[in-house]
Amino acid sequence: MQTPTASLQLKPGRDKPVHNHHPWVFSGAVGRLHGDPQPGDLVAITDEHGHALATATFNPRSQIVARILSWDPAEPIDDAFWGRRLERAIAARAALGLSADDALISPAPLLPRSPAPASPTTAYRLVNAESDGLPGLVVDRYGDTLVMQCLTLGIDRRKTMLAEQLAGLLRPAGILERSDVDVRGKEGLRLLVEPRHGQPPPPEMTIHENGHAFLVDVWRGHKTGFYLDQRDNRAAVGRPVLLAGREVLNVFAYTGAFGVYAAAAGAARITQVDSSAPALEAAERNMALNGFDRPDDELIAGDAFEVLRYYRETGRQFDVVVLDPPKFAHNQGQVERACRGYKDLNWLALRLLRPGGLLATFSCSGLVSADLFQKVVFGAAVDAGRDVQIVQPLGQAADHPVLLSFPESAYLKGLLGRVW
Repeated sequence: MQTPTASLQLKPGRDKPVHNHHPWVFSGAVGRLHGDPQPGDLVAITDEHGHALATATFNPRSQIVARILSWDPAEPIDDAFWGRRLERAIAARAALGLSADDALISPAPLLPRSPAPASPTTAYRLVNAESDGLPGLVVDRYGDTLVMQCLTLGIDRRKTMLAEQLAGLLRPAGILERSDVDVRGKEGLRLLVEPRHGQPPPPEMTIHENGHAFLVDVWRGHKTGFYLDQRDNRAAVGRPVLLAGREVLNVFAYTGAFGVYAAAAGAARITQVDSSAPALEAAERNMALNGFDRPDDELIAGDAFEVLRYYRETGRQFDVVVLDPPKFAHNQGQVERACRGYKDLNWLALRLLRPGGLLATFSCSGLVSADLFQKVVFGAAVDAGRDVQIVQPLGQAADHPVLLSFPESAYLKGLLGRVW
């Protein structure tokens, strides 16, 4: 069992976030360090009077100097603690109907399991870091392979034990570590991609989602291989009642997941735009994998802003536009510039839509709140001279839960709007 080797005493008046169960302690909130903890060690978090409030992992190299594991100072942080947190996260996905099959055997769910879908989804998030009480740990399932990301020093120091626990709970064919995320640099960690348990995954695998099939590269693909967080949004936007017979523009298409849903919904023509020609080649293969032969569709490799401007200048119009750009704001200093980018992008899209058309627009910049993003889209609509009705707010899939005391976990936000 690991026990705190030191304590972080907070400055007067800086303990409210801890009492409110926010999992981060910033260096500026710390008044004194008692003891000599090593990076990654457990530390006690105390108020200004020395009263213990929580137990956290410690990293003096990071602006987030402590990441809270438990708000019960007496709770042992041992292997059983980590096992309970993993079991709870896995059971929550089983309760969503994201099932355990013969390849991955989950513990009994905490809630009655939802009926298994006729066509199961085989790729989804099992552990969502702070929102599952495991700060810095992400675990995604792709068929019989697990992909884990260790984003913080505290998790990185314990990753061998965590991989063993996951292997014991789920019996996957293999576990791949995809710790190639830039945030590790802020933790003093190097980027790496390497097998952690069992068989290394193949260079490419096929997953299933809501009755559709997709080719995924878990070694080099975006995030852990696929945008799992957009699953519910693909289903919401990709309905025949919205897309049948429509001309669809899918911007920042990556490997064309929104395009496959659009084809299945009966879209008349689909144009997919991405800066990566190999991603668009994968998009074409995903269409073929799902049995679609669509010679009239277009795949455009190019800068999204330039392509949209060209369409505006040439009078090209669409019935549906999907905008799913990468993160524009990586730190607070980039938020203003990011909002200008989102506004320009949405202004261009709004100019391309026929009256009554649909705009599905997203931001995955966690520093841009849902309220701010809606204001940005509103500003774009005003400048474009278009009226927009919000048909449905959009966000990350249910297997990417948001901890109520940690609003930063609500990073993906979007709107489905009808444009007049």
